[in-house]
Amino acid sequence: MSEADSPPAPTPFAIPIFRAIWFASLASNFGGLIQSVGAAWMMTSLSGSPMLVALVPASTTLPIMLLSLWAGAVADNLDRRLVMLACQLSMLLVSALLALFAWMDLLTPWSLLAFTFLVGCATAINGPAWQASVGDMVPRSQLPSAVALNSMGFNLARSVGPALGGIIVAAAGAAAAFLTNALSYIGLSLVLLRWQPERVPKLLPRERLGHAMRAGVRYVTMSPKIQLVLIRGAAFGIGASAVSALMPLVARDILKGSALTFGILSGAFGIGAVLGALSSGRLRRRFPIETIVRSAALALALGTAITASTGWLVVAIIGLLLCGAGWVIALSTFNVSVQMSAPRWVLARAVALYQMMAFGGMALGAWLFGWLAEHMGVVTSLHVAAGVQLAAAMIGLFRPLPQTGDENLDLLDRWQEPQTAVPIEPRSGPVVITIEYRIPAGSVVPFLAAMSERRRIRRRDGAHGWSLMRDLADPELWIERYHVSTWLDYVRHNRRRTIADTVNFDTLAALHSGPHPPVVHRMLERQTGSLPISRMPDVREMDDPMTDPTRSS
Repeated sequence: MSEADSPPAPTPFAIPIFRAIWFASLASNFGGLIQSVGAAWMMTSLSGSPMLVALVPASTTLPIMLLSLWAGAVADNLDRRLVMLACQLSMLLVSALLALFAWMDLLTPWSLLAFTFLVGCATAINGPAWQASVGDMVPRSQLPSAVALNSMGFNLARSVGPALGGIIVAAAGAAAAFLTNALSYIGLSLVLLRWQPERVPKLLPRERLGHAMRAGVRYVTMSPKIQLVLIRGAAFGIGASAVSALMPLVARDILKGSALTFGILSGAFGIGAVLGALSSGRLRRRFPIETIVRSAALALALGTAITASTGWLVVAIIGLLLCGAGWVIALSTFNVSVQMSAPRWVLARAVALYQMMAFGGMALGAWLFGWLAEHMGVVTSLHVAAGVQLAAAMIGLFRPLPQTGDENLDLLDRWQEPQTAVPIEPRSGPVVITIEYRIPAGSVVPFLAAMSERRRIRRRDGAHGWSLMRDLADPELWIERYHVSTWLDYVRHNRRRTIADTVNFDTLAALHSGPHPPVVHRMLERQTGSLPISRMPDVREMDDPMTDPTRSS
């Protein structure tokens, strides 16, 4: 029995593997934030350009935008534990090299950005595997709590790590901060080496990565709930990026401080984020998702404006507390919404696309507000960012986020591959499917409404060329028609059906009338002249997709 299938525990911390990985990740997060302080402050000493300073955090978020979808396909098709382990070891190596270059005084602004970009690449690949693996550790009912605890862990490190990083940089230099980060990956690597998750038997061949990436994009574009979360996440990320990107300049130029001042500001942001993570569970139980996200965005906009409007450290800390709380509440809510809106087979790709949009927005925002700071000043740039975040919050007045978690997205797992009269191989295709319904005149309107949802389900799960036809000679005869590229794609299409999808199939079964159930034809499409007519295959099989759950279309 896997951890996720075990009897419900009081909290995710009662599950040993979640607890072990959480604490190991906490140590790794401490190291990562110590390094981020070292990199950001080193850039201020290597270059006075606000643009280059803002590009330090952007160089770690840009790879998430570029690589997330590929990383999601990898995480959905390979062993997620091994993917995470490879990423941890890669980050250890890059951080050790960065420490060596800093100690030997070989770093330049662009080589520093190159190292942080490489760390960002490993982080981008690790992210989808890590997010999707949470569901392998805890039951679905505890997934929101586990996501909130992960956010809290990161921001708990953020509340102390930057200040510790500032002390390390001030006392021993940036090289010591980079070396500390390299050592922090060892603990998590050891835990991942020892973890042996249950291997779910693979019934089908592994998808090619290009095909898997297209399937992930198709699923998200045909899932309105996830699509809206992605849009809102990108808008939030643009405005939210300014505070973290320009925080070194706030410490240096507005507050006239040192690396320790920068660490204190980052710590204040982290403390606010921890408070936000601790309150997110109660907020989700009491308020709609849209109310939570809009309030978080408004808090971040207010905190950004406060941070820009004062030369006093105490007031700036208050502003950053608000920013941190708004940041983590919004991002954890987006994350939970995506994870609760996607089935396991495509979860990593859905999370990857969300990260691509949200962190892509942050990378774009960091560049934009860095450019504004360089040409119009840090204060003006932060005020503009506050206005952008306010506008992002107002999107909810027109496109509110829907509630999630009310659908059972577990795979139905009752479909069996049908027998065919003509021998067929996985690569055989294209395959054309038609399903014949008999719909009385009085049921046409609800039938068309159900078919609209059926079209979305078919296309979401891999079908193309979907159409609905009505027989002109027999007005009760309706034919659903769609294509899949190969017989293997047809099998994948049907095995992606979730328990929630049965509502649509049951509705159509109830609307169908006549002495026989709907008739399914499965056919291989062939061009004339490609084979002698006597050898041309024609696979037709009639069954009952509505009443027999093991033989659905």
